[in-house]
Amino acid sequence: MNQLQRKSSASGRPTFVWVSTIACLGLLGLSEQVFTQASQNRSRMWAPPIAGAAPGEIQILPVQGNVHVLIGAGANITVQAGDDGVLMVDTGNAAMSAKVIAAMRSISSRPLRYIVNTTDRADHTGGNSAIADIGETIPFREPNYTAGPQGALDVGRASIISYYTVMHRMSAPTGKTAPIPESGWPDNTYSIEQKRLYFNDEPVVIMHQTANNDGNSIVLFRKSDVVSAGDILDLTGYPFIDPAGGGSIETMVTSLNRLIDVVVPRANAAGGTMVIPGHGRIADHAEVVYYRDMMTIVRDRVRDSISKGMTLEQVKAARPTRDWDARFGRDTGDWTTSMFVEAVYQSLKK
Repeated sequence: MNQLQRKSSASGRPTFVWVSTIACLGLLGLSEQVFTQASQNRSRMWAPPIAGAAPGEIQILPVQGNVHVLIGAGANITVQAGDDGVLMVDTGNAAMSAKVIAAMRSISSRPLRYIVNTTDRADHTGGNSAIADIGETIPFREPNYTAGPQGALDVGRASIISYYTVMHRMSAPTGKTAPIPESGWPDNTYSIEQKRLYFNDEPVVIMHQTANNDGNSIVLFRKSDVVSAGDILDLTGYPFIDPAGGGSIETMVTSLNRLIDVVVPRANAAGGTMVIPGHGRIADHAEVVYYRDMMTIVRDRVRDSISKGMTLEQVKAARPTRDWDARFGRDTGDWTTSMFVEAVYQSLKK
């Protein structure tokens, strides 16, 4: 039973002291219950039901300016449309190509001119061949020019742009089978920091960034104020990291910092530049900062564990991702939380 006793101090003034430790223990127990309940509530808050495209269907959403996003074909697909034609960022899974084409046509009937691949992964590039075939590259010369060839590009299809290492991965060394048919390979690669176009009355800046691997690109539509980020930002899970392909947790943090440099918030870190992630809903500056902070803290936790001599299994048991597992964690599928932690560990262990 709690009891407040009155005692006299040396000065004769009364003081009051708690004499029951049971009350303290009770308060500690209550605090733990409150903390546990708060964690459970936070887990439910981070996993709200979000309406999206029905399985096998494409959802079309306007972003801002000339830009739309197609959701439901695998990776998110960015569509910029205007008088010059259509530019598409990524093409989704091969099986969804017909529906992607139909969705694109509902936005614009003008020719598809360019496809930009942000990575080589199949959910971003699987539709390259079928979708490029319905396009038409802007010719180097007038159609009635007869004094020589139009140029090296096949003007009867859309041009596929990527960083040059994406082309290397989508093709194959001599004697090996390529993972994608030649008709789906990029025909317009770049090897410098940026490739720039002026298309549909706005600058389009394609920026190389080593992140998941050494071939990532992000695409800035400067006038529309939209960035297509590819798998640098995945709001449905922890990002895929390919250490063997040059990716690491360090390059992911660096790439997210660069993305933050490009994205400008309008007010209270909300609105302004819109960001289309590789997967998940349309984001803004605040969402990118949250994702960057998460990646930075996970990196620092794993790095600290390695400095203490902890093994991979010990690091996994310590759950360096515990604060975000309710939102981003997966125990099944082709990229689980365990695989993410292992990739982080291996990239820092080098």
